[in-house]
Amino acid sequence: MDILVLFLVLALAAANGANDVPKGVATLAGAGEAKIKTAIAWGTVTTAVGCLVSLHFANKMTALFSKGIVSASPTNSFAAAVLLGTAAWVALATWRGLPVSTTHALTGALLGAGALFASSAVQWNVLLVKVVQPLLLSVLIAWCISAALSAAGRAVARRRQTRITQPQPEPSLVPAGGTELAPEAPPVSSAPVQQDAPTRRLSPVSVAHWATSGLTSFARGMNDAPKIVAIGSFALISGMTTTRLLLAVTVAMAVGGLLVGRRVAERMANDVIKMTHVEGFTANLTTAALVGIGAFQGLPMSTTQVSIGAISGTAGTDLSRIKRKTVRDFAIAWLVTPPFSAGAAAVSYLILR
Repeated sequence: MDILVLFLVLALAAANGANDVPKGVATLAGAGEAKIKTAIAWGTVTTAVGCLVSLHFANKMTALFSKGIVSASPTNSFAAAVLLGTAAWVALATWRGLPVSTTHALTGALLGAGALFASSAVQWNVLLVKVVQPLLLSVLIAWCISAALSAAGRAVARRRQTRITQPQPEPSLVPAGGTELAPEAPPVSSAPVQQDAPTRRLSPVSVAHWATSGLTSFARGMNDAPKIVAIGSFALISGMTTTRLLLAVTVAMAVGGLLVGRRVAERMANDVIKMTHVEGFTANLTTAALVGIGAFQGLPMSTTQVSIGAISGTAGTDLSRIKRKTVRDFAIAWLVTPPFSAGAAAVSYLILR
């Protein structure tokens, strides 16, 4: 059973990487700054760094998902059922190109299997305060911050454009003594004109966009890796320490993101809203800040919902820019996540116990 749990941990990590790695870097592709493949590679690297750092800074998150939601001492069958319920939904959603929350799926699976395993050990008060409230509030906060920052950025851009387009007085060609002079024609050269090859230079906004997308992926790695490790630590095989399990989870996340992350990345990059560099930078800055704070404080925010909230917030009050069908599909998937994972975990527990 320990081998099965380890396999399921790695399967969940791979599914998580495929579904979540694109969320921090989709704005790069959406704003035309990078190709999908390049953006995913950048997200994979920065996510891996966040996963490794989480070993030292995410103890609160690990404690919450190991004992905080279901306080009873876990068994191998309980751990396997939770992992099956979570991985099944995340993998299915990834196949359908739907960005869903691993946090939501994991919470639902814990409740579904926990209700059969030890119903009296389910900590409903902890669930409300430390899971439900942060998940819901983070979406609203992300939208508000992103909308405010985008509005400020557009105001600054308008002022700059106004200064540039103001008419400038033309230089006078009339000398002090009288007659207007014709402008001198440029000298004609018989030498062939050599044109420099066009070069692309990264603007400060582009650099900031790349940096904040990396920070978003870094924060996501810190937020998600401890949750998966927490469930996997219920049944460590001989010789497997928590540190080694984290390393294995990090590798599995990277493989999942690189191999299968394109499907979700394309939906988030092209099917929510058409972004500029400044808007992509704003959305990533908001997501990185909120998810990073949540990871340090042990508050399991959903990178999925925070990033979608931040991306949508860049439109401000101009809701016509948002593709409502896409947002509707995402919202339905989010609502289905907990009950689907809970049901799958409960059925798995009944089979495995």
